[in-house]
Amino acid sequence: DFDLTEKKISPMGGFPHYGMVNEDFIMIRGSCVGTKKRVITLRKSLYPQTNRNALEEITLKFIDTSSKFGHGRFQTRDEKQKFLGAMKVPEDPPVTA
Repeated sequence: DFDLTEKKISPMGGFPHYGMVNEDFIMIRGSCVGTKKRVITLRKSLYPQTNRNALEEITLKFIDTSSKFGHGRFQTRDEKQKFLGAMKVPEDPPVTA
């Protein structure tokens, strides 16, 4: 039931106001306060986590890589090309006589 498609983390067209992610990344659960591209420091917690949410095992099943601009419905370029077919009609080669 997992998504086995081999794909990058960036959505089609990149993240809004950020772009494509080409380097290493860390996926965090929840949110991070601040502006885009802000440098953040991650550190180990000062006290042991006992909260049930903190101890929960995370099983990642799907990463949404559809476009974040407009109504994105395709996860990969190949999927989009397969659905839409050829977008341009190839021009006839010039006739030389």
